[in-house]
Amino acid sequence: MSHLKGYEELAIPLLKHLSQDQCESYWSQGFLLLPGLIEPGLLARFNQRFVDLVNGTVPLAEGMKIMQDVMVVKGAVTPESPTHGVNKLLCLEEDPVLFEFARQPQLVGVVQSLLGKDLYSLSSNVFNKPPGVDGRHPLHQDLRYFKLRPADQIIGVWTALLPAPRQAGCLAVIPGSHKQGLLAHEAPDWDYVNHGFFGLNDVDVETRVHVEMAPGDTLLFHPLLIHGSGRNRSSDFRRAISVHFAAGACEAQGKDWRQNPFTRHIV
Repeated sequence: MSHLKGYEELAIPLLKHLSQDQCESYWSQGFLLLPGLIEPGLLARFNQRFVDLVNGTVPLAEGMKIMQDVMVVKGAVTPESPTHGVNKLLCLEEDPVLFEFARQPQLVGVVQSLLGKDLYSLSSNVFNKPPGVDGRHPLHQDLRYFKLRPADQIIGVWTALLPAPRQAGCLAVIPGSHKQGLLAHEAPDWDYVNHGFFGLNDVDVETRVHVEMAPGDTLLFHPLLIHGSGRNRSSDFRRAISVHFAAGACEAQGKDWRQNPFTRHIV
């Protein structure tokens, strides 16, 4: 389903570790697509939990936040339902259902193949791209949001809960861009930009690869990989669950990063 334009999808269902070829592909390209890594029953459980939290039928866990889409906040769009108005659900760490994602053995196993045995989670989100809003995420590098180093010891994980075709605003990546180092980011000059969304200006967009994903497909990506997503031009939601992992050997200036209230020791 992906538009990887010749980039091989190196995966086996229920994979619990990566092969040498898969590891080499990740380090070379800065990302690796693993089809069907998370099984349908879990996807349905996570998706329903998101809907229940947004609709208020179950309470938010401590620290969890719902971020409305900027077009809703500014009154440019009136959402059809609560889920139509949400851009992101942040900080899943205390939710007994959604944080199961970060502890899935097959997910932990493939990340350990790249970072080693000692893993922490840094951030967790459900990204929701409703129909009818702008919803773009500019091309950016996630390392801009983290103080931890080295970059090679951090990995982003993004799993589709619902289909993510290009029409619905799938992720786009620039292969090999993680080798450029951290670039200068700034706020996009757009009418509607969601809070905290910064981007890069001098990027050759013709080198983008659109990574279309089916539910359960999982993308591993380097924190320096340039990536983003476009508008949702479909009539359906594009929704994904995401977490970043860091190796225990990472360091940060200041106090111990492992004591951050939203950091969890996974294994």
